[in-house]
Amino acid sequence: MTNVPSRAQVVIVGGGIVGCSVAYHLTLRGCTDVVVLERKKLTSGTTWHAAGLVGQLRATHNLTRLAQYTTELYTTLEQETGQPTGFQQIGSLAVATNDARMEELKRGASMARCFGLEVDVLSAERARELWPLLNIEDLVGAVHLPKDGQTNPIDTTQALAKGARSRGARILEDIKVEQIVVENGRAVGVRTAGGDIRADVVVNCAGMWARELGARAGTAVPLHAAEHFYIVTEPMAGLGRHLPVLRDADGCTYFKEDAGKLLVGWFEPVAKPWGMDGIPDSFSFDTLPDDLEHIEPLLNAAIRRVPALGDAGIQLFFNGPESFTPDDRYLLGETAEVQGLFVAAGFNSIGIQSAGGAGKVLSDWIVDGHPPMDLWDVDIRRMMPFQRNKTYLRDRTVEGLGLLYAMHWPFRQPETARGVRRSSLHDRLKAAGACFGEVAGWERPNWYAPKGEAAEYRYSYGRQNWFEYSAAEHRTVREAVGLFDQSSFAKYVVEGPDAEKVLNRICANDVAVPVGKIVYTQWLNERGGIEADLTVTREADDRYLVVTAAATQTRDLAWLKRNIPAEARVVAYDVTSAHAVLGVMGPRARDLLGPLTDADLSNEAFPFATSQIIDLGYARIRASRITYVGELGWELYIPTEFAQGVYDRIASAGEAHGLKLAGYHAMNSLRMEKGYRHWGHDITDEDTPLEAGLGFAVAMNKPGEFIGREALLRQKERGLTRRLVQFSLDDPEPLLYHNEPILRDGTIVGRVTSGMFGHTIGRSIGLGYVENRGEVVTADFINGGGFEIEVAGSRFKATASLKPFYDPGNLRVKDVR
Repeated sequence: MTNVPSRAQVVIVGGGIVGCSVAYHLTLRGCTDVVVLERKKLTSGTTWHAAGLVGQLRATHNLTRLAQYTTELYTTLEQETGQPTGFQQIGSLAVATNDARMEELKRGASMARCFGLEVDVLSAERARELWPLLNIEDLVGAVHLPKDGQTNPIDTTQALAKGARSRGARILEDIKVEQIVVENGRAVGVRTAGGDIRADVVVNCAGMWARELGARAGTAVPLHAAEHFYIVTEPMAGLGRHLPVLRDADGCTYFKEDAGKLLVGWFEPVAKPWGMDGIPDSFSFDTLPDDLEHIEPLLNAAIRRVPALGDAGIQLFFNGPESFTPDDRYLLGETAEVQGLFVAAGFNSIGIQSAGGAGKVLSDWIVDGHPPMDLWDVDIRRMMPFQRNKTYLRDRTVEGLGLLYAMHWPFRQPETARGVRRSSLHDRLKAAGACFGEVAGWERPNWYAPKGEAAEYRYSYGRQNWFEYSAAEHRTVREAVGLFDQSSFAKYVVEGPDAEKVLNRICANDVAVPVGKIVYTQWLNERGGIEADLTVTREADDRYLVVTAAATQTRDLAWLKRNIPAEARVVAYDVTSAHAVLGVMGPRARDLLGPLTDADLSNEAFPFATSQIIDLGYARIRASRITYVGELGWELYIPTEFAQGVYDRIASAGEAHGLKLAGYHAMNSLRMEKGYRHWGHDITDEDTPLEAGLGFAVAMNKPGEFIGREALLRQKERGLTRRLVQFSLDDPEPLLYHNEPILRDGTIVGRVTSGMFGHTIGRSIGLGYVENRGEVVTADFINGGGFEIEVAGSRFKATASLKPFYDPGNLRVKDVR
């Protein structure tokens, strides 16, 4: 304990591969006053028993970028540090037993080409040439990534630790952190048995212990351990050396050759959560009890895939814990609740292949004060406070482990830990046939099943069972009137004498508007990137209502509060639960709502982008004339206890006007036809409003400065080297989802950020950024090229447009008839 310093610039809690990677990368950035505290010995939690797989292709664009960096790092780490790592680029081979899995693999291969990853789509026969013991009788194909690899987790961690030490970091073992010390909302150090260490920054890399450690500091770090099984065989005759890592996702199995033996592991569909009652203090390099009965069916499937396994002796049956998060993506970044407290935990059994990238971007975030790239996929601020709940985490983990190898269907919804957050209209919508999806714990109607049809998904990569039902909802909104339950919107009130001044600094658009005016705006960072995309309604001289997406409720409120100066006479608070929201959208919206209120809903009395308090039925509500679907309509903000009465009035009157309930799938197809952007897909903190075609929502010349203005001015002067473009496929059959490569005259120039079938247009529509090798992207460049989009390895001609395909003049929104 005498080695515990009293002060450090950064304290990292946890000496697994991720904690050591953060230390390594901090010292590379010149931040050398770093202390790593490990409760037992380095790697003694979960790192030591990891399989050591290092794949590069992940489910999303940015996760792939991080995994790609990890591979690049591991290729040079041993040479730099002198510490052997065991890293080998032996490649990986993923096999498919059915056409759907093969499409998933081919879509992943197409995405890989956006990064320049070497990838090959193979026949089953060619796959067996790479893996001679492979049984291919039921295989339809495979995908091979030659540069994937494997490494020794303990040795790689030691190499990262050695590199960090060589640049001044201190790594102390057998020191348990009992508490993260928080003062005035900021982490200022840690408490150990050997005394306190004051610090500017604390990083929670405590693995399985991260949730409890974070909770003691008042932060939500939602993760739960699960048992993870693998076996290691005796030496096997005929097993080639340096075989690619083999993944049979349909069999929930991976195979790794190791010194003439075969390591076989599983991600079973029904997992076994572990550690619900806490993890023993003595836990160090420990294993969990064997459970052959649990894993036997998957072992039999593995033998069918590699028949020689049936004749091999088993040298080791291993069961050890791994940490899983509610959405199977790890937790990274500064917490919303406590400034200066960062997290890197919950790696869902891919910590080895993620550690390099995660350590690099988190260290950049700490040193520079902002993330170096869009990290929304893994940003801890995507999590809701309720998700720290132990029971919720246990129930979701039963499913979460298996989802790593399950089919990653478009629109797939989790099946466990559901029903957490429900709108006050939930039961009515369920009775009307709603099929619910889940976002941030909210149960939201994605589509409605007609009478006699089950309100449940039947997944595929083609037109799913709800396609025509959602198309009917889409057409109703375009032709008559649809009703959306949008209660999951996150809503904040910003109130006080300085509300206008503060918000005008945070907002890119001008919110110095009359009471009742709605302002569409972005919140930008200092680099001009879009941190939030939302509306601001002026409710009074000193009060505004901010409305944003359900998924960004935690993140956006944290951004708002952290950008309110300490001396400002203003408060911001969350009122999400106070108001249900009904969207009444379509050309007959006024005809439906008019008789239900004494308010004048005409264009003259109630123009677009304005908001009024009106009476509707027995309730007094806020009606806002705004749209995300491109039609005449109102969002009705209703005190929660009045929502059912208002809904019943509208539903009862709606039949005469052709009213149909509509879900979020229809909303998505409607907004895609209008080219409306979606934060997290089409716009992120890496994208500026100018690149995204949102310059109309930036008040560059308003009085006073706003965050990001200088960056936008510089970009405007230089010209745009990337622009968001809308595409439609000429062929009406293929479906776009996201991450499909965009080609111009045969060269990849971008990728689809979001896609959906446009039922009015009759074709699949996508949004995506287009680049021109660092040159300015002009309208002539867009209009003069021959564009294609690659879908599962096949290329389809596409029409590019800088304007929406539907109603580019906004005549429908403004109700100009």
